[in-house]
Amino acid sequence: MEYKISDEDIEVILNDIFEQHGYDFTDYSKASIKRRINWVYAVDKIPSFAELRYKLKHDTGYLKRFVEEITVNVTEMFRDPSFYQVLRKDVLPTLGTYPLIRIWHAGCSTGEEVYSMAILLKELNLYHKSLLYATDINPSVLERARKGLFPLAQMKQYSENYILSGGNREFSHYYSANYSMAKFDETLKEKMIFSTHNLVSDGSFNEFQLIMCRNVLIYFDTDLQARVFSLFDGSLEKLGYLALGSKETLNFSTIASKYKQLNKQKIWRKLL
Repeated sequence: MEYKISDEDIEVILNDIFEQHGYDFTDYSKASIKRRINWVYAVDKIPSFAELRYKLKHDTGYLKRFVEEITVNVTEMFRDPSFYQVLRKDVLPTLGTYPLIRIWHAGCSTGEEVYSMAILLKELNLYHKSLLYATDINPSVLERARKGLFPLAQMKQYSENYILSGGNREFSHYYSANYSMAKFDETLKEKMIFSTHNLVSDGSFNEFQLIMCRNVLIYFDTDLQARVFSLFDGSLEKLGYLALGSKETLNFSTIASKYKQLNKQKIWRKLL
């Protein structure tokens, strides 16, 4: 019979990981964590809680894989094209009046969104004066993002998203086929800075005009969301923009009164 982890066992595992390795998942959504751990149990055919706990304590390779499974976010290039239309038409041209544009992709996962942003900035002739900080808690997904390699089979969907977002070039202009992978142009990476950053425990490291954190906060409980919003607020310049995922909102947070939502998109602008 397939083992299902109990809430008590989850607490033990999360405390072990925090005490021994410094990853703090204790304020992540319990339902989400439970779902992810049960998925790991099923896929890796873990026979018992004791076996899982032992592997996480003594096998650093397995710990790395476990963290990747717990933190992985589903992402794609130009996801929600109408969102990217607003970036293209309203947000980025406004930021184009600045001498330097600093953008933080928080929880960037495998990097699809940071490459999408680079393409937008190229097409608006703003890339040369931009810096794109792409951060994630997970070093292995960051390494994949650095390489700029994505499955070729996904390019049809990404190309459709790109066109719907207002793109007017052949999407294949930005990548070359490399066996079963699409390798994105090296010039897109010139202004990207990849770094590990833990939204739970790490502080602010710069001041930004745009922070993108899409479909990450849905995995956090209310208290952790509040802490992350406070971190973002402290990292965002006045009149800067905060962009969230389609199921996330700033509206009920303690910092909501300092922001105004743009159109019906999940983009808020910080007031003076």
